[in-house]
Amino acid sequence: MRIVELLQYTLEPGTGQEFHLVMVEISAHLHNQAGIDVVAFGCSLHDEDSYYLLRAFDDIEHMKASQEAFYGSEAWQKGPRQAIIERIKASVKSIMNLPETVIDGLRN
Repeated sequence: MRIVELLQYTLEPGTGQEFHLVMVEISAHLHNQAGIDVVAFGCSLHDEDSYYLLRAFDDIEHMKASQEAFYGSEAWQKGPRQAIIERIKASVKSIMNLPETVIDGLRN
């Protein structure tokens, strides 16, 4: 079992494709550098200004440490942070335990 965090974003109208481009080109790589397993991310099928990000961690301690490393890094602070934050209108977070086989089935 691993800890899985599901982030759901309601983005500012018309910004979904720009948000996704920042995720693909910059943010997902920075997540991986900080030890965060980015399982899946993208625009929702029902609305391109609704977005999901699914991240997996070994345990709660790993989640806290890797998120501190990510959000505290100069690469995030001086990199895509502003481009990400300014496009998010609202966000919701859920954390759950899932088996590795389920996580692998969710990868995109």
